[in-house]
Amino acid sequence: MPLLKPGGVLGVVEHRLPSTATQDPTASSGYVHEDYVKSLAEAAGFEFVEASEINANPADTADHPFGVWTLAPVNATQDREGNTPDGFYAAAYAEIGESDRMTLKFVKPAE
Repeated sequence: MPLLKPGGVLGVVEHRLPSTATQDPTASSGYVHEDYVKSLAEAAGFEFVEASEINANPADTADHPFGVWTLAPVNATQDREGNTPDGFYAAAYAEIGESDRMTLKFVKPAE
């Protein structure tokens, strides 16, 4: 039984890893390449329709000590063991705001 009927729309909002950065297969930083998301959706049978920059944030460099969780709304300041890196300055990450996110629209083709 299909979960989405032909003509159905799939929307994806995800933390965007810059194309110049290396994609970690586990996405442990919380960031992924836009091309990677598109390839997964297309492999699942969806067609890419369009992208929006409504959730873009060019101030996000995606290279934070606690990954995307360093930024709002989580604002992590320690790792799981309770350690904070030397020189960590939380206010600098607060100034960035939320992560740079891709907003993508896909459609399930008519059969």
